[in-house]
Amino acid sequence: MAEKNYRAELVGVFGDPVDGNPTGVMEEAGFETAGLNWRYLTCRVDVDNLEDAMRGMRAVGMRGVNLTMPHKVEVIRLLDELSPAARIIGAVNTVVNRNGRLIGENTDGKGFVRSLTDEGLSPAGKVITLLGAGGAAKAIGVECALAGARKINIINRNAARGRELVQTITENTAAQAAFFPWEGAAPLPEDTEILINATCVGLFPDVDRCPDIRYEHIRPDMLVCDVVFNPAMPLFLRKAQAQGARIIIGLGMLVNQAALNFEIWTDVKAPREVMLHALMHEFET
Repeated sequence: MAEKNYRAELVGVFGDPVDGNPTGVMEEAGFETAGLNWRYLTCRVDVDNLEDAMRGMRAVGMRGVNLTMPHKVEVIRLLDELSPAARIIGAVNTVVNRNGRLIGENTDGKGFVRSLTDEGLSPAGKVITLLGAGGAAKAIGVECALAGARKINIINRNAARGRELVQTITENTAAQAAFFPWEGAAPLPEDTEILINATCVGLFPDVDRCPDIRYEHIRPDMLVCDVVFNPAMPLFLRKAQAQGARIIIGLGMLVNQAALNFEIWTDVKAPREVMLHALMHEFET
């Protein structure tokens, strides 16, 4: 009888809260399709236990983890190396274990850029307006700038955080950046070509909310995108579509981020369509 290997390679996510995180559904579907004996563990790790969790990851030889709230910044001190993008962004959402060295990456913004290329579009040479200046906005802004965006406009209620993101972009990329205070219904900068909601406004269960902006400023020649993925068509995108704009839903970014994680960990091309189908099925059930 031939010797059989019963040991699965382990990856997962550390976060709190994490019970509603659907990433494992996509990754497990991808592993099965690719014929990989890998498992994705969804682990609730509170803020006081992150160091122990990362030590445990090393001890059991996990091949990688995702980090979600509240660990994306705190994990950096526990890693051996950062990718150039993660260093600029100052946050990590993916760790890969390469022969005992833990390397931090940020796939949030890369997932968004891939969502554009999936539609035959590119941020290169474009003027992008970001709503928000938190973790998602920072990752998207930096990655779009690195991909050749001409200018990044940031609209944010916290002026210090908005100006900090402007500084991050201008000091680390070739793109211009400008800050606009968010007071009341925010007007959109006239040069906007791509508008992105990088806030969580509109995310389930707050499906009747949308970012407070001047929706009449959205033009038919704009591309409007949302990081909110549940619901798939949030109110923000429905209102943009009513103005005649082309839209990209947040599910694409989520799936592309998962696909990038898959490829970083396994060095195998991700079966993206299978992963998307698994996610859509999960939301239908």
